[in-house]
Amino acid sequence: MGKHLSMAASIFFMAIVALAAIGEAAIVEHTFVVHEMNMTHLCNTTKVYVVNGQLPGPQLDVTDGDTVIVHLVNQLPHGVTIHWHGIRQLRSCWADGAGYVTECPVPPGGNRTYRFDVAGQVGTLWWHAHVTCLRASIHGAIVVRPKDGRYPFPTPARDVPIVIGEWWTLDLVELDRRNLDGNFEDDPLSATINGKLGDLSNCSGVPEESFVLGVERGKSYLLRFINTALFSEYFFKVAGHTFTVVGADANYLTPFRTDMVTIAPGETIDVLMVADAPPGHYHMTAVANQPPPPDLQIRALSSRGLVRYAGARADNNGLPVPAPRMPGQHDTMPSYYFRGNFTGLAFPGRHRVAAHVDERLFVTLGLGSICRGGKKDCKLRRSNETITVATMNNVSFHHQTAASLLERYYDGDGEGVYTEDFPDNPPRPYNYTDMDLIPVGPLEEVLEPTTKAIRLRRFKYNTSVEIVFQSTALLQSDPNPMHLHGYDFFVLAQGLGNFDPKKDPKKFNYYNPQLRNTVHVPRVGWVAIRFVTDNPGMWYLHCHFEFHIVMGMAMAFIVEDGPTPETSLPPPPAGFQRCGTNGFSKP
Repeated sequence: MGKHLSMAASIFFMAIVALAAIGEAAIVEHTFVVHEMNMTHLCNTTKVYVVNGQLPGPQLDVTDGDTVIVHLVNQLPHGVTIHWHGIRQLRSCWADGAGYVTECPVPPGGNRTYRFDVAGQVGTLWWHAHVTCLRASIHGAIVVRPKDGRYPFPTPARDVPIVIGEWWTLDLVELDRRNLDGNFEDDPLSATINGKLGDLSNCSGVPEESFVLGVERGKSYLLRFINTALFSEYFFKVAGHTFTVVGADANYLTPFRTDMVTIAPGETIDVLMVADAPPGHYHMTAVANQPPPPDLQIRALSSRGLVRYAGARADNNGLPVPAPRMPGQHDTMPSYYFRGNFTGLAFPGRHRVAAHVDERLFVTLGLGSICRGGKKDCKLRRSNETITVATMNNVSFHHQTAASLLERYYDGDGEGVYTEDFPDNPPRPYNYTDMDLIPVGPLEEVLEPTTKAIRLRRFKYNTSVEIVFQSTALLQSDPNPMHLHGYDFFVLAQGLGNFDPKKDPKKFNYYNPQLRNTVHVPRVGWVAIRFVTDNPGMWYLHCHFEFHIVMGMAMAFIVEDGPTPETSLPPPPAGFQRCGTNGFSKP
């Protein structure tokens, strides 16, 4: 590994944390060295992209109110950015780390410094690469603790990140290239828990290493779940144990009991688990959940770890280790019912839902087709003349690689790069959840034509925005975990089937809705969210299934400046590296 690190970077190989008191806050400083290393699993040695030699990468431990500084050193042969997923980035849009949206990637051999404040958030967030498919291995947890050290639930003995991911042997940059070309035949080989494949996978009969959680009977543990997977939502259980869900996306939830956690890519969920079973060994299992055929299928993915009680015999007293009974791979309803329990914890000072709505958007999520080579006319879905794309209101986001949208907006130089005409509704109404739209045929061909472009939506400062996301059955029936950068939003309701604008608003929860930055729009269902545009800048909105991002299920919001310097986007910070002519940030 040492050959990948320069002498200067080696000094910072382990994350350096500097704490400098500033009143009640502190500065938390790290160095991230991004590099290649070899890892061996399933009898094969694979080149992996990592940070500081770790998979998952280093955890950022901060307290609400802290300032975070991360020095990024890129020793990859590819450009890279780091996105701080869920951090509000109030007036620090320049540090959001969304490749070609808020910055151009740091070039090979380059570096940059991210600086941002953590304010008004407590719980679990995460960081990850935000170019190509690199986030499959370049990621880590962000743990935000309360200022006074007190939680609205019993203090756990300790907290433990549970990072669910996927093990890929295909080069992640090549995976991205194949997806861009409409090739979706590649799958990960296994799920992982904290980077371990688990004993359900083996090499020549020798089980892979499992993640082991050591516990003491009678104590409680705060499990901080993060789904870093590219393609799948996951079910998670521990045999003989239950959970109390207490938070999601660094916001408290009204506690509820469950024996299973369901988590989609991009989400974080915090649960308490009490070690109240007879001392022994108990399997934990993560299983991927995917829609049934005729949707595109990937292999059944799973990983298994172990809960081991202190004092338990190594042979588990000669008894078999119990394993939890998991839902079927294609059973999507447990996810829907699990999320139906989520409400926000009511407490003094909590944000309230805006009582009025200034702007309403109805956004359909599905697939479509465009002609190859920029042609205007081709035979849809009937030959290799087309590429399948993902869409929002029949617009597929064009991933340009020459400029930062934020820079162009700030400089007033967006002409020819983007337009500000993202549609508030799909081009025509139809039965969005008609399962006959999945196979190619006359029904879907009328709805399939798509625009490939960068079409943004501009909002004035302090606008109340309501969005209804509608998952469709157009060529597929996937759910869609939608993530909005720079904001938390209220999730007012979810439902199955087509959203009814007359009946369904009566179901909206205005009293204690959950606050999220990522919302899982159910398979052939809908979700309604609401937020106020109080953070000026350029903010990316996209599905967190990586193949949907690559295919174009994305767009961005422009939020204008408010009336004061404190409500306006500041200039780029000192040392910010603007885009060069080669599509990388300039040194």
